[in-house]
Amino acid sequence: MNKKLTSTGLRWLWLTMVVLSLDLSSKQWVTTHCLLGESVPIIPFINFFYAHNPGAAFSFLGDKVGWQRWAFALIAIVISLVLLVMMYYSSYRARLSNAAYAMIIGGALGNLFDRIVHCVVIDFIDFYIGNWHWPIFNVADSAICIGAALIMLENFFHTDDKVSKQKN
Repeated sequence: MNKKLTSTGLRWLWLTMVVLSLDLSSKQWVTTHCLLGESVPIIPFINFFYAHNPGAAFSFLGDKVGWQRWAFALIAIVISLVLLVMMYYSSYRARLSNAAYAMIIGGALGNLFDRIVHCVVIDFIDFYIGNWHWPIFNVADSAICIGAALIMLENFFHTDDKVSKQKN
């Protein structure tokens, strides 16, 4: 089958580039203007807190000797490739799923870049309410979470009628 790339979900890769650019530029800004461990108040419930995360979400496996860096890098590559294939077989009109896949790919590539270049993921967003602090995260993590939420939202509202209409 000879398929035009512009008719596929790959048309949405512009969003991947936006996420990746925002993620890398924000991390560059933090590493240039903040000291590791420094906290800078932004608004009453968000600080910039420059941190290194050798693990995954919530520093999962961050206390291990280094093998997790390559395991998480491999996972990011595999997930990105799988989502690229899914986008290729998806119509460009499937906006919600393609936007979700593009955001997840952008986030995965941003954190992959950190793992390869810095050997850790650079985190800096400290969300808190009172004395309760959410684990420090970054733009890439936000994009991955938003993308996952969009996929769940789409699947929650997805019906067989919508599928049959898209095929026709």
